[in-house]
Amino acid sequence: MRSSLRQHPLGVAGGLLLALIVAFCFLGPLLYQTNQTDVDLVNAALPPGEGFPLGTDTNGFDVLGRLMAGGQVSLQIGLMAALFATTIGTLYGAIAGLAGGVVDGFMMRLVDIMLSIPFLFFVLILSARFHADAVSLSLVIGGFSWLVSARLVRGEVLTLRVREFVLAAKVMGASRRRIILTHLIPNALGVIIVNITFQVADAILVVAALGFLGFGLTFPSADWGSQLASGVTYISADYWWLIYPAGACIILTVLALNLLADALRDAIGRPTHSTSSAGSLS
Repeated sequence: MRSSLRQHPLGVAGGLLLALIVAFCFLGPLLYQTNQTDVDLVNAALPPGEGFPLGTDTNGFDVLGRLMAGGQVSLQIGLMAALFATTIGTLYGAIAGLAGGVVDGFMMRLVDIMLSIPFLFFVLILSARFHADAVSLSLVIGGFSWLVSARLVRGEVLTLRVREFVLAAKVMGASRRRIILTHLIPNALGVIIVNITFQVADAILVVAALGFLGFGLTFPSADWGSQLASGVTYISADYWWLIYPAGACIILTVLALNLLADALRDAIGRPTHSTSSAGSLS
């Protein structure tokens, strides 16, 4: 019997933490409005105090407001990259798993070859070559992250394609396109949903790494990684408010997503076909 999400307290805690982070990033600016465009050197590098709960950075930007703005960008890129990667990977893996044989072998060898390419190194090259914005970073990250989704979905399809409802659809003359879209992908949603959650966390870490290395979003836009990098530059000056808040945001967001994904994986389990009475898939 499948366990429910309520039986996973860590997963519930992760979901609540993620909800708080999303509210902080998207609702917070409505309640705490700051100027994140114009440099204010008069108020640069101020410690936390009256008027600036988390101080200001070296450009005079309010750190609390910048964390909210950076969180919006990080979460948006993470979600867009995950959706893009999952869409491509799901279709690719489903086609490979259903085709089988030589086609499957060829398609998965391409995946293996692409997985051998250093992911972060290639993303760094593209980020340096092209103007980095939220959309372009999402496409670049998603353009490599789909490989994992493809392997996961392909493995699920290899199990599903021998089930009675898929064999019956083939006998009735259903096209491969219909089998993939109507029977295989809907029954692999458990794997897909869990993978999306992990993909968002991975994409946020990649965005933070690019920002930390100086290949992230261009000024005045900022993400948590670039904020952390600017703070580390002044670590000898003991500007702790430029380092720990951004680092905590990254850690807590990734932790919340991973806890939620683990709980979803256990709660959803392997999906069954809506019209099949055969029970859970093995």
